[in-house]
Amino acid sequence: MMKKIKYKIEMLSDWNIGSGLDGGADADLLVLKDEDNLPYIPGKTIKGLLKDSLLDIADLEHQENLSQKIDSLFGKEVKKDKKVIGTKPGTLFFSDAEINTSEQDDIIKNNLSGQLYKNIASTRIDENGIAKKSSLRTMEVCIPVNLEGEISGDGLDLTLFEMAFKWTRQLGVNRNRGLGRCKFSILKD
Repeated sequence: MMKKIKYKIEMLSDWNIGSGLDGGADADLLVLKDEDNLPYIPGKTIKGLLKDSLLDIADLEHQENLSQKIDSLFGKEVKKDKKVIGTKPGTLFFSDAEINTSEQDDIIKNNLSGQLYKNIASTRIDENGIAKKSSLRTMEVCIPVNLEGEISGDGLDLTLFEMAFKWTRQLGVNRNRGLGRCKFSILKD
């Protein structure tokens, strides 16, 4: 039977899910945006993040049966002679996580999408505390916003995702530098 979980990601700090593009002179790495210049997180990114969280939990608790369930829900690599020869799809679908529709409408109507972003700079420091030559990098980040998404499919286990949501506290690039702090929660209908 097909089940569905709607969830919210409350971003608690600036964040960047990179587009893979640079902004020329303005930034070395841009935030991924939709056609309305609004930030979003692809479903495949959410899927990978939550799968990694659940695999960490399975390893920590030495639960082989949980690892098998994760493979069934999320998919897994198919190997032959220790070489990956393909993938076996999972039973779940992950939508993109986006700003909710009413907020999107307000942002677009009032032409505020540019206010969601800012640039931050960093440089590499050598062992003497001096900035290394030509190491200045600028990254576009999105300010903290709330995003919503949906997970659907056969075998969806609410308890499993409650664990994954609690375990997942950061996403995106530069997590080790304080970016991308977040809190996942389940939305009640």
